[in-house]
Amino acid sequence: MKKYHDNTQCIHGPEHFNDPHGALTAPLYQTSTFAFKDAAQGAARFAGEEAGYIYTRLGNPTTRELEQKLAQLEEMEDAAATATGMGAVSASVLSFLQQGDHLIASSALYGCSFALFAHMLPKFGIEVTFVDMTNEAELQAALKPNSKMLFAETPINPNMTVLDLTMLGKFAKQHKLISVIDNTFMTPLLQKPKHFGIDIVIHSATKYLNGHGDVVAGIVCGSQEHIELIKLTVLKDIGATISPHDAWLINRGLKTLAVRMARHCESAQKVAEYLEVHPKVSKVFYPGLESHPGYKFLGEQMKGAGGVIAFEINGSLKDGEAFINATELCTLAVSLGDPETLIQHPASMTHSPYTPEERQAAGISDGLIRISIGLEDVQDIIDDLDNAFKVF
Repeated sequence: MKKYHDNTQCIHGPEHFNDPHGALTAPLYQTSTFAFKDAAQGAARFAGEEAGYIYTRLGNPTTRELEQKLAQLEEMEDAAATATGMGAVSASVLSFLQQGDHLIASSALYGCSFALFAHMLPKFGIEVTFVDMTNEAELQAALKPNSKMLFAETPINPNMTVLDLTMLGKFAKQHKLISVIDNTFMTPLLQKPKHFGIDIVIHSATKYLNGHGDVVAGIVCGSQEHIELIKLTVLKDIGATISPHDAWLINRGLKTLAVRMARHCESAQKVAEYLEVHPKVSKVFYPGLESHPGYKFLGEQMKGAGGVIAFEINGSLKDGEAFINATELCTLAVSLGDPETLIQHPASMTHSPYTPEERQAAGISDGLIRISIGLEDVQDIIDDLDNAFKVF
């Protein structure tokens, strides 16, 4: 198939025009199981001697369309769709680590990723060391003879720290670590970790890939060998596979990903510039601002700064609560990448699995506020924030 630009691939994908009935929109295969023409065919499929579908937990045409499209966008060989973003995180880790192995993880992560690594993996004899991945010396110091994997996200949720993927990719290759990067905030349109030597790329497809706030799902992209292992072990036997209907909704959402991301980025830049000069804001965390350390990565590593902003207010924790409660257009909710602008307080919400000491180490203050810029008119978003600032 001819390779098109990403904006085109979001719409057409690898299986375009292959429907036997000529349907423009790919059908939804809402089925749990698939019939065999005879016993021999069933046996051949279970033995892996014949291609074809058996049971939706093991594969489904609607799910496969989503997997192929994301693999193509990330420029990876294959992909596996999961029931949630955390399904993608756990599948990418549990498929490759076992008792006695060591994982090096970023000290700042999405709260549930942190909880999995800090509280669950040690129960199964997997060691985890959390490090500041902007510091290569800390990475070197964390290495052990049993180190097997490096896991990070960039930009980091919620303080928007940008990691150097070139450095991480080289470090992982040098020390024979499987490298995993959560690319949720950027999407494949703004950042392709494979270009920097990363082995596995994951997404919470709940966010920008779907883009409409009505699905929870995840995606793991990697080599054919890695994805086959994920599908035949953790996904098959633990079972965090996506439903066909959710896959169908994400396939639909992907068709507008390019225009949505352009609008998210454009509006976020304007809101960040507004916040940076506001007298009641002490600091803004957004890579699109020249004051942000991640600004230097724009252009080569990142094509855009994304649609998520974090900022700290000049005030108390109660002032922060009053500010959030005073917004009217912005919706007080976790998640991101929706058409609606969402505002939340990480310390008490998405990153509550961290202890206060762990939050401090990860750079997540009690006064930090995260906002996911939606698709509303940007002036309405700014006006809403401006009115909310008046409460303190």
